[in-house]
Amino acid sequence: MTGASIPVAGAVPAAAQSGTPQALTGLRVIELASPLTHYCGKMFAELGAEVILVEPPGGSATRSAGPHIGGRPGSTGGASHSLSFSYLNTSKRSITLDWRKPEGARLLRELVAGSDLFLEAEKPGRLVAAGCGWETLSAAHPTLVMTSVTGFGQTGPYADDEADDLTGIASGGFLYLGGYPDSAPVGACGEQGYAGASMFGAVASMLALTRAELQGQGDHVDVSMQECMVLAMENAVQFYDLENTVRKRTAGQQRFAGTGVYPCADGHVYMMAGGIGANRFWGLTLEWLAEEGVAGRDRLLGEEWTRTEYLQSDEAKQIFMEVFGAWALTQPKARLYAEGQRRHVPVAAIQTPADLAVSRQLEARGYFVEVAHPATPQPLRMPGAPYRLALTPWQLRHPAPALGQDSAQVYAALGVDATRRAQLASEGVI
Repeated sequence: MTGASIPVAGAVPAAAQSGTPQALTGLRVIELASPLTHYCGKMFAELGAEVILVEPPGGSATRSAGPHIGGRPGSTGGASHSLSFSYLNTSKRSITLDWRKPEGARLLRELVAGSDLFLEAEKPGRLVAAGCGWETLSAAHPTLVMTSVTGFGQTGPYADDEADDLTGIASGGFLYLGGYPDSAPVGACGEQGYAGASMFGAVASMLALTRAELQGQGDHVDVSMQECMVLAMENAVQFYDLENTVRKRTAGQQRFAGTGVYPCADGHVYMMAGGIGANRFWGLTLEWLAEEGVAGRDRLLGEEWTRTEYLQSDEAKQIFMEVFGAWALTQPKARLYAEGQRRHVPVAAIQTPADLAVSRQLEARGYFVEVAHPATPQPLRMPGAPYRLALTPWQLRHPAPALGQDSAQVYAALGVDATRRAQLASEGVI
């Protein structure tokens, strides 16, 4: 299947426009399509690596994942309507291959033999059974880095268990901290388990690739989504280990008077003016409220407001809400943020997606990129990279590929001619 070329619109770094090599130009990556590897592969692709997405003949499951452009599953001109697939697979190439079939496994071994990095997310043992395990591949290609990103890693009692994003954030404890104290846990938006595993997979892969380049020895990188999510719990484990304290869900609650989320005229702000590590901001906050002529400001005076235990009390939280909270409801979050910054009081505007879309800061940095898609007259607006490389630029080079759009070219390079490709297609191998 050959997909039409879909242009990329939007800001592209000047260095990229001039043809400057990217940081990973010359690196070749083979990615067995999976939600656990997609973002990892995307990061390599947009730093210049050639990333070949290996999909089953019917396409990867992500191609049908919602939400969809216009609410319509399917594809237009070979371009998937899945917003997830369209974002996570930009700048990659696509071939189709059933590596579970003997001839497909042989072709996969040939592909990997000519590559630097192999990304996969299969259950432990499946690739070994197909003759494509780490020991077999590395014996033929000693500098190969193979990165396996799975729910629970390659070893342990859970290694063979099924795992999706929800499994990852739940088993890693991250889900427990999300939501409100009086309700069941609430998962964070955006498949954080998959994203975390992919990002740690990319970092570990780069470390292994660096060693392979310097010492001529590849490695097998074993990434556990569960373990990545344990890291996302920040200091929750240390609280239990050192104090025997189990951190709880705190959404909707103020930890201290003066610290927490407060509604304002057009949304919410986060403020940290009282409590552990914030006492030095308390006086600055009182000066601010005095200059604004906030009613009831005098209720916040007194020695008790310097004591952490009082700031944790319901009485203190209620008084602060009646004073600062009532006034904040009359103020837009942009003004509260600006005044907090000017007065050295930690206040952060809580941005909505609509706010981010018109952010002057993100616009000045050229953060968002636009990618044309045949299913919609308006280009898709996507996040770019959260970093800048001045001499070896990041670049979204082209949209997510149509299913198998590069199969003919990639297989021809392996010596598989058109006649043989047709035969393999009829057998369901490609």
